[in-house]
Amino acid sequence: MESSYEVQASGGPLIKAVCDADRAEVLMAAGLTRQGGEMLRQAAEAYGSKGQRQRQGEAELALASHLVATDPTEAHRVARSALGWFEEAKAPGLALRARAVAFEAAVTAGQDPSEEGEALAGPLEEQGLSWPALRVRMQARLARIRSAENADLPTRPASGRVIGPVPPEAPIDIRLLERELRAELAVAAGRAVSGLRELRAGLDDFHLWQSSFGSLDLQTNVAGHGRTLARRGLELAVESGETDVLFEWSERSRMLASRVQPVRPPSDPQLVADLAELRGEVKPEREAVLREQIRQRAWRVKGSGQVSDPISLPDLRKRIGSHALVAYVVAAGRIVAVVATDDSSARIDLGDQSALGSLLGGLLPDLDVAATDLPGPLGAAVRGDLTARLRQLSDLLVTPILERIGDRPVVLTPSAVLAAVPWTLLSGFTGRPVTVAQSATAWLGRADAPLRAKTAGFVAGPRVMRAADEVTHSATAWSGSRTLTGADATAAAVSALAAEVDVLHLAAHGHHSADNPLFSGLELADGTWYGYDIDGLAAVPDVVLLSACEVGRSTIRWGEELIGLVGAWLHAGARAVIASPAVVADEAAYAVFSRLHEALAKGLAPAEALAESLPAATTDAPPAPFVCFS
Repeated sequence: MESSYEVQASGGPLIKAVCDADRAEVLMAAGLTRQGGEMLRQAAEAYGSKGQRQRQGEAELALASHLVATDPTEAHRVARSALGWFEEAKAPGLALRARAVAFEAAVTAGQDPSEEGEALAGPLEEQGLSWPALRVRMQARLARIRSAENADLPTRPASGRVIGPVPPEAPIDIRLLERELRAELAVAAGRAVSGLRELRAGLDDFHLWQSSFGSLDLQTNVAGHGRTLARRGLELAVESGETDVLFEWSERSRMLASRVQPVRPPSDPQLVADLAELRGEVKPEREAVLREQIRQRAWRVKGSGQVSDPISLPDLRKRIGSHALVAYVVAAGRIVAVVATDDSSARIDLGDQSALGSLLGGLLPDLDVAATDLPGPLGAAVRGDLTARLRQLSDLLVTPILERIGDRPVVLTPSAVLAAVPWTLLSGFTGRPVTVAQSATAWLGRADAPLRAKTAGFVAGPRVMRAADEVTHSATAWSGSRTLTGADATAAAVSALAAEVDVLHLAAHGHHSADNPLFSGLELADGTWYGYDIDGLAAVPDVVLLSACEVGRSTIRWGEELIGLVGAWLHAGARAVIASPAVVADEAAYAVFSRLHEALAKGLAPAEALAESLPAATTDAPPAPFVCFS
């Protein structure tokens, strides 16, 4: 499509709209809903401007079909709009399909649709649209189950044709929908264990499909297809009251992309050249083209086809050693923690999910403002508000588990909604080795091999007041360290250094790109060094220290999947990444990393070294919200 686009699109606005609509469907099927949705809207507008109402409706129908999973309310609105164009154009077949999509959107949004699913499914099948017909039948049964649950009635028997096993060649969304339906039927019949078995099988099928993608961008984008099953599994696990079951589903739903075994992408000279050009001074139009080229070239990497099985709670306890693991689960309106050590495990109910709303809402702004150089009384007041917020978070999330974890080092696996929490600043965790892991399974996998921490490299980017001082001073803790500063700190030089050292310290201006997190990066002498650069490294350090603002942030994608610069490093093979989710004052970073390197060079593990180096949050000085990720 890309290679023929320019030739085809030059045929005029209508031909261009056809090309855009076709490409958009592929993008949206891969989970790239924003880009695909934008192209479909543009195509619909182009058709409408030329009075091509049926074509306009077709573009809107395609858009609505893909929005059902991510925004069912908008999908319903767009499908009804398409229905109006089809009725105006006297296209009954397309009108039927639009009604079917509107029906699915209503069911997904939790509504009780006015139309009967079977009345739609039969005519769809007569048109040869067997997959849409099957999808509508299954959605209709889901609607009946939910309607009975909401009315506190026994589940009504399904009317019409009985749905048999879905063939393996069915599209992934239909296969997963079948598992969801079978699970809900089992739960409605009082067989929650069978329901969890169906959800587990559906997620296994999803992961095999997900593992066909080698690009982290695509792996995290398509995670939304499995999110419904994962969320429902977590809800049932919370309701079960069983600690083992809750831990299993915490792992199964945690960072859906982290279960896919990564592959090292082959060297791509064109991708390298595009990144180098993007770092230079380019016009906005060219920048947009380059970003799209880079993203699409990265999609071409074939996946490993291999998926890690989640570890069980008994196996975790055998291998956890001196650590305590705390899995924070936010589901079914509750906040629950599973605490596991080598000698015990427990489920601890932390309260209602609504308690998180006000605490998390202003957390990052508070951290950012507290890091700025504010005058005495104002600075103390801002930092006072922050410390009060952190104290409340600690009371909610940490205090209830302290008796269980004792004085052990802690590994945390938090739900995505807790991604911005600066765990090391919470009372009870301050001064304690704390590691935030993608999952317990991923953490244990990385912990199997001895950590490499013999050689160190340092990089200072431009326009950071104390960057050169910071890396020069930190480097004195290591013998034979290498340092890149000033004009020497180029993207090519940093990539080469990253492949040669065990510990890499980067002090530079950083930014997190919420629009496409793999375009997050660090400012070097010749421009931004991106997440895509990291993904293409020949080798990576075991430990990466990011003395830069924001680069510890992650974007939560439509599958509640986290992606950012930290995720790029871990996907590329780093064992530990120390970064901040918020702005950090230069002086605070200088002080922390000076102490941190002394501890690392003595042989302490990254989380231990960070615990020794971080001060508690006070009203007297800017906070240093660095976190060790693994």
